[in-house]
Amino acid sequence: MHPTSLDQDRAALPPAMVNAGRLNHRHEASSRLLAEEAPVALIYNGISLAVLMATPADLTDLAVGFSLTEGIISDPAEIRDTEIICHPEGTELRAWLTTGRGRELMERRRQLVGPTGCGLCGIESLQSATRVLPSVPRGISLRPPQIAAAVQAMVDAQELNRRTRATHAAGLYLPQERTILVREDVGRHNALDKLAGALAVRGISGCDGALVLTSRLSVELVQKAAMMGAGLLIAVSAPTALAVRTAEACGITVIGIARGHEYDVFSHSGRILPA
Repeated sequence: MHPTSLDQDRAALPPAMVNAGRLNHRHEASSRLLAEEAPVALIYNGISLAVLMATPADLTDLAVGFSLTEGIISDPAEIRDTEIICHPEGTELRAWLTTGRGRELMERRRQLVGPTGCGLCGIESLQSATRVLPSVPRGISLRPPQIAAAVQAMVDAQELNRRTRATHAAGLYLPQERTILVREDVGRHNALDKLAGALAVRGISGCDGALVLTSRLSVELVQKAAMMGAGLLIAVSAPTALAVRTAEACGITVIGIARGHEYDVFSHSGRILPA
């Protein structure tokens, strides 16, 4: 993949945050930072496949990650080139696929247009909503203090949310290094896709660490985690019942309602070691 076109056009993107005037509860005038939200169209070989409402940052990661988690590609090298085109009404994120992948996309050509970036919007059939997922490798295990450390590391790394209080985040916590790689976005699906892309271009597998999410855990996020090969999924909110069943089927440990040192394990508890 050659992301140079995106890098060159980064200056033309809208800012991720903007200042807005406001009145506080005392009717005092001031301003504060708001997270930007803008339409981003993902276009493959000239085919418009998805329109996401997203934070206009880390779009290279979004292009790669969305392509991987939606099964459009299996390797970043299958994207030959990328280009970003800014319009007053939004941004086009164009990708050109290798010949084989481009042919598969033409045959598949499902439309995934959704106003909130929902991973299931616009699918063509009920069967498409329960796609076949890969079995996830065993990967790492965690002890309870490491779960708390992963959540705290996420909180500490959320620069955009700290300034706007309006964004979700997805991170991969690497317990051996005690570090986390984080991506933020107004959309929870977009945040995870951006993280997937960032990991892929760095050659980091999802099974190397624990995924940490700031949002409720719905089935689409479990599906994307499975495509990333992530065996440990920590969310600060609760999962849905379908998300837990899906995680059970593909071998993912779901940890929900992770607040401080408290959490609940909903599937595959064998990855959680004694304290």
